[in-house]
Amino acid sequence: MNLAQLLGMASFRHGIHPPDHKAETASRPIRRMPFPPRLVLPLAQHIGKPALPLVQKGQEVVRGQPIAAADGYVSSPIHAPATGRVRGIELMPSARGPKEPAILLDVYESATQEVLWGSPRKMGELTPEEIVQAVWDSGMVGLGGAAFPSHVKLAPPKGLEVDVLVVNGCECEPYLTCDYRMMLEWTDDLVRGTRYAMLALGVKKAVIGIEDNKMDAVRRISDRISAGSGISVKAVETKYPQGAEKMLIKSALGREVPAGGLPAQIGVVVNNVGTLAMLGRLLPRGEGLIERVITVTGPGVERPGNYLVPIGATVGFVLKQAGLKDVRAEVILGGPMMGSSVPSFDTPIIKGTSGVLVLNEPAIGAEDQRIWPCIKCGRCLSACPMHLNPSMLGLLAAKREFDTMAEKYHLFDCFECGCCSYTCPSNIPLVQYFRIAKSIQREKAA
Repeated sequence: MNLAQLLGMASFRHGIHPPDHKAETASRPIRRMPFPPRLVLPLAQHIGKPALPLVQKGQEVVRGQPIAAADGYVSSPIHAPATGRVRGIELMPSARGPKEPAILLDVYESATQEVLWGSPRKMGELTPEEIVQAVWDSGMVGLGGAAFPSHVKLAPPKGLEVDVLVVNGCECEPYLTCDYRMMLEWTDDLVRGTRYAMLALGVKKAVIGIEDNKMDAVRRISDRISAGSGISVKAVETKYPQGAEKMLIKSALGREVPAGGLPAQIGVVVNNVGTLAMLGRLLPRGEGLIERVITVTGPGVERPGNYLVPIGATVGFVLKQAGLKDVRAEVILGGPMMGSSVPSFDTPIIKGTSGVLVLNEPAIGAEDQRIWPCIKCGRCLSACPMHLNPSMLGLLAAKREFDTMAEKYHLFDCFECGCCSYTCPSNIPLVQYFRIAKSIQREKAA
């Protein structure tokens, strides 16, 4: 039993405590970043089918106008983040690596860039189904990084009885503080968005889980919650990956999601604080998601902070505004544990981008990065929050025994948090092995 359990603190077993590096940006308020001269808007900014373009080359659009429609239920529309002219639809670099179709929008420098599309809604008069449709129309996806279409989460399959909404305010990834700043600065929007989500789901209870290193956010949100609203705030242990869906459900509610199952199977839906805060801002105004808050930080950034950035701004533009110290630095979208390296400075900020992290060479580590054989120390087993055997999975991956990994050692229960790689003294990139194995298994299944 660890100290957190002895003190009765809400938590889960295993996990790690990496340095958080949040002090650099935690006290910096959200600031709007200027509009770039061009925006790159991938049609695939969410889990599911890419959106279908509604515009063509040379067409003028205004800020907030729908420019791509959802292609099926698990898909999400896209809106113009700025007033301008469509340059074309071309293959452009993406955070996932391969080039993907994207709408290129030349921004009018002389435009006021006020939102010119959308009509106010009387949210109190909408049915749950109409709220879900409004969320779909907004193009909202999970802003915590997964980018799952929000309207799908707010309409669980029939037969699954959901009784509680869990709001994820943990932000356990090192360096990132955008959710923290939204909890402090957009508190009323967060509470409002939480109410909308509760109405859509038909639940009377919501729990906002926040790590106990953000007690000012706990107090601020608690002060804004009205009596009888059914919304409560719960402080949970500061530990990585506390912000993972299954971990937070265990910490906040004491419930466990079954292996291979979904939170809705145990009566829970989880949403990120940033997602609900943005819904609280957008839905009453009838507007679409066209910008988001990201953390730009790291040893390689001159002016770290939390910025409100138009979706489609490129990493190169963002780092020019924030100040890039060294072009040879490693640039990561998201946090250092689960983020992905940027293949090009032309890679755009998309809906699911929570941060831009710049690690210069000393921060990356100049020591020998050689991979050594597994020494059977068991550190990865003690760290894995899903209680898997990363050591055995790594040995099987080296032998390409992917079927055994999936069938006997529960490969697909791994959500790639990176705890195993972080703790491995042999420097084995276990989580990368698992990603490759899962990708191969998915291709075989398809």
